[in-house]
Amino acid sequence: DIHAQLMPLHFREPSVNLGVGAAKGQPPHLVDAEFRAHFKIAAGSADAFALTSDDFTSLAKTYGRMGGLDRVATLAKAIRAERGDDKVLLLDGGDTWQGSWSSLQSKGQDMVEVMSALKTDAMVGHWEFTLGAERVKEIAESASFAFLAQNIRDKEWNEPVFPPRKVFERGGVKIAVIGQALPRTAIANPRWMFPDWEFGIREEEIQKQVEEARAEGAAIVVLLSHDGFDVDKKLASRVKGLDIILTAHTHDAMPGMIRVGDTVLVASGSHGKFLSRLDIAVKDGKVSDIRFKLMPIFSDAIAPDAEMAALIRKVREPYAADLAREIGRTESLLYRRGNFNGSFDDLICDAMLSQRDAEIALSPGFRWGGSLLPGDAITWEAITNATAITYPNCYRMEMTGTQLKEILEDVADNIFHPDPYFQGGGDMVRVGGMGYAIDVGKPMGSRISGLTHLKSGQPIEAGKSYVVSGWASVNESTQGPPIWDVVRDHVAASGTISLQ
Repeated sequence: DIHAQLMPLHFREPSVNLGVGAAKGQPPHLVDAEFRAHFKIAAGSADAFALTSDDFTSLAKTYGRMGGLDRVATLAKAIRAERGDDKVLLLDGGDTWQGSWSSLQSKGQDMVEVMSALKTDAMVGHWEFTLGAERVKEIAESASFAFLAQNIRDKEWNEPVFPPRKVFERGGVKIAVIGQALPRTAIANPRWMFPDWEFGIREEEIQKQVEEARAEGAAIVVLLSHDGFDVDKKLASRVKGLDIILTAHTHDAMPGMIRVGDTVLVASGSHGKFLSRLDIAVKDGKVSDIRFKLMPIFSDAIAPDAEMAALIRKVREPYAADLAREIGRTESLLYRRGNFNGSFDDLICDAMLSQRDAEIALSPGFRWGGSLLPGDAITWEAITNATAITYPNCYRMEMTGTQLKEILEDVADNIFHPDPYFQGGGDMVRVGGMGYAIDVGKPMGSRISGLTHLKSGQPIEAGKSYVVSGWASVNESTQGPPIWDVVRDHVAASGTISLQ
């Protein structure tokens, strides 16, 4: 879940991350003090800063930015030098080619070049597919790394679109890597961008892939997955023979492995903040020991790799002047993560209310995009890091109170359904100009109540129409300016952002 972040950045972890059903109160659904207590992390420490939202602004000034793929390259080279190239496998969990202005403008090419230079061995996908089916296939067919997906099929022939797995040999040991794309991609993102593909979990097919890999002599079987943590935790209890699930999509970063039966789950966070290292011992043809370290990428403490730094400068150079352009400044901490709201999303909603002359604003609960500290400049890069998608049109239309409630109920069920296989990850749609109450423990259709029009203080009426602005609609014919222009114009008009 690098989300095309080549450079070091601030990224605040969530202060609200609710689990439902069996996941309630279990990792990764722990935040701040509970998270620190579970993983034995001291308050105010570097790990507390990297892994929680505790005292974020203050600790950010102490520990600095995180990530930067030139720093990741430094660690990757050091590990290869220590262990030997023939004993190292580098895997990427997807959501890598989307999330920045340079990746949007280059159609992912900047990230493909960097991934190749990192000597990535294999990856899976989700947001990659919003580049369109033809572009993804073009990259997958020519890339130096494998693009794997056992769960994407051609609609007409029911054949795999991408290789389902690849077997690597490292240190004389065969390692099978099975690819798993986001099963709900055609629901979460515009289906018209990949109309001939069908997705799904395909649990039975994963089991078949495991058995075939074992028959081919694989001593280690890895599921490189973009399911999301709770989905993969359930899957681990039902599919036999998986040694490791490298789980992505929900952006969870956990400093410990989670064991389900004979399978361990590893969650490596997002935005290049961490690199997970697993040292695996094999005896008598099977895994005998796994040692794991979630390695935080503190940008000020790790020297950038010179070759990678030069490549990053090269791929960013066509856009560098625009990216550095200051649009305004913020007096508030701007961040994305949280089940129900984030202050960067509040800014986006405010922009739609003002620039699109709307009563109510709806912004998707995306988990990607960096954080800005109080006093920071709001640059074009900061705005586009939170908005750079291939379907950015900001619509303005009328919706009834009934339609607004249905939208909230649908998104809530996608997040808080008690069965992980019906969850899609992400967070609640962000709302501007309207308030509501939610009970995540209730069934579909009954979670949302108390819808209120904030400007008037009056209840939202079921049959009344309201002017609504939103963006990232999955409908192909959506009209309106790109959301980044809407946010830019609002920030420029405001000068300084101070959220209440």
